[in-house]
Amino acid sequence: MDFLSISFINRAFAAGVLTSILISTVGVFVVLRRMSMVGDSLSHASLAGVAFGMLFGIYPFYGALVFTVIAAILIEILRKAFKKYSEVALAVVMSAGIGLAVVMISLGKSFNRDLFSYLFGSLIAVSETDIKIMGFLGLAVITSIIALNRELFAVTFDEESAKISGIPVNLINLYLSLVTALSVALSVRIVGTLLVSALMVIPTAVSLQVSKSFKMVFIISNLVALFSVILGIIISYYFDLAPGGTIVLISSFILAIALLIKGVRSGWD
Repeated sequence: MDFLSISFINRAFAAGVLTSILISTVGVFVVLRRMSMVGDSLSHASLAGVAFGMLFGIYPFYGALVFTVIAAILIEILRKAFKKYSEVALAVVMSAGIGLAVVMISLGKSFNRDLFSYLFGSLIAVSETDIKIMGFLGLAVITSIIALNRELFAVTFDEESAKISGIPVNLINLYLSLVTALSVALSVRIVGTLLVSALMVIPTAVSLQVSKSFKMVFIISNLVALFSVILGIIISYYFDLAPGGTIVLISSFILAIALLIKGVRSGWD
């Protein structure tokens, strides 16, 4: 375990713990609202933000944060414009995000190698500044979720009833979109833009297979994400693998086991 004495590994663990709890918590709301693809849309926007930052000399992490927030606001605007076809909003933002990213990447060919760490995650790329940003924003998001848990619960399961009871549904929806955007951007360093949505969805999918209460969905989702990230960082360090892909494969393996166990139990019943 001598690798724990290495500074960048400690930073990777700190970032991994913060982002795994954050992204898996937000992922519960995303999945239950049947908007699992929102992570993909926002991750493509974050890639455009990273490319923008590299092209214009801005810290790419800041670019990812700004672009995902803008994308979240656009998603909410388009969802209102296409009320009967809300999935159009996700497709439009995803397409625009990847299109913008590709154009800026082609303009800045020299930073393609640096871009690789943002695409698939990197252990050595996490800086002290990243940790401070993740810690501050992560704590703010988790605190706000705890404070608004009743409103979030109501809007997640029945928007019409929530409106009747006086809950500002539009504001809560915008809040969820912004929180999801921040979660995606903060997770890019460890998981990468191409795989962050998987870490948002898979732990929740595992939790829904084994949980019997709304509270347990959060707890199990957090544990699955936390275990996947920590083990993924260790394996990727020793075998020189991309941490994002390793983390997602571990969480996918856990989901496969959960489905297998549930299938076996159903057969017994």
